[in-house]
Amino acid sequence: MNVWYVSYGSNICEERFLCYINGDIPEGSTKRERGCIDKTPPIETGKAELPYSLFFAKERSKWGEGGVAFIDQERTEDHPTFGRKYLITAEQFYDVVAQENNMHTVEIDLEKVIKEGSLSMADGWYGQIVYLGKENGYPMFTFTLNSKESQNKTTYNRPSITYLSMIIRGLKELGMGKEEVIKYLMDKNGIKEYFTEETLKAYVE
Repeated sequence: MNVWYVSYGSNICEERFLCYINGDIPEGSTKRERGCIDKTPPIETGKAELPYSLFFAKERSKWGEGGVAFIDQERTEDHPTFGRKYLITAEQFYDVVAQENNMHTVEIDLEKVIKEGSLSMADGWYGQIVYLGKENGYPMFTFTLNSKESQNKTTYNRPSITYLSMIIRGLKELGMGKEEVIKYLMDKNGIKEYFTEETLKAYVE
């Protein structure tokens, strides 16, 4: 079974995402990803739009001091999140979810996710699996904070520069120009409280 994994954080940079497939250390990270059992590259990739707002939270990650990206679970048409979709096998998706949540393995009932719209399956930072609909006959999934953490949302926090730079790189890969990237990021919680357009511009150049 093939599925679309829809990313919105650092994985929108294809080179970074492939570290989860192949097993490698992403540029700017301190952790080597173990990789998927099946290291076949994505069948297809492309731009995606998620009807959920993007925010940055948590205090420290493998990218250093600072927050990382999550999406809220309240649907919104006014503040969509731009992402990148990868057509991979369901087994590869399970491996990616496990790596994101620092787990060895994970089992996900994707049919239940489709039926219920989302499903909390782990206590990790990205333990909530979200169904985004279908495209070209394949179901689309992403993940974010589990429902409990989302409802008791942690304080927004600015991302580390290494992490933010990876997201900016990914947005550019998706065809966004410098001004588009700045405009997109400046209304995000965790960015707008800590950056001005001028200071953000220095990292988009």
